[in-house]
Amino acid sequence: RKRARAGMAMSIILLAPATTFVWTAWHKFQVPVPPEPLALSLTGIGALIVNVSSAYLLAAYRDASGSLTKAAFLSARNDAVANIAIIAAGAATFYLWQSPWPDLIVGFGIAWMNLDAAKEVWAAARAGRS
Repeated sequence: RKRARAGMAMSIILLAPATTFVWTAWHKFQVPVPPEPLALSLTGIGALIVNVSSAYLLAAYRDASGSLTKAAFLSARNDAVANIAIIAAGAATFYLWQSPWPDLIVGFGIAWMNLDAAKEVWAAARAGRS
């Protein structure tokens, strides 16, 4: 039961990036300034290396023991996918479109992905309660 509760807590924690995005998006709509593309892309590359390594290590255990390992794997995987999208948003902002929209579009995608992961972890935790 404790592991299931911890899994449910992790599913709520997975919602933090989505909540942060909503706050950031609100501010970007008020002051539509594009992000600095080089900093955005370099940060994404560094984070991608860390998150791909983590996802690779966790992949073997993603279905092994319930919601906690599922949460850890989904978090690392989602972060790696988000990093690729962030790098693409930085490139799009630099080469194609000097606008906050590439960053906002990526943010919407990341928020959606985290909501889906939170739902999966919550379901795994509920299944582990019984």
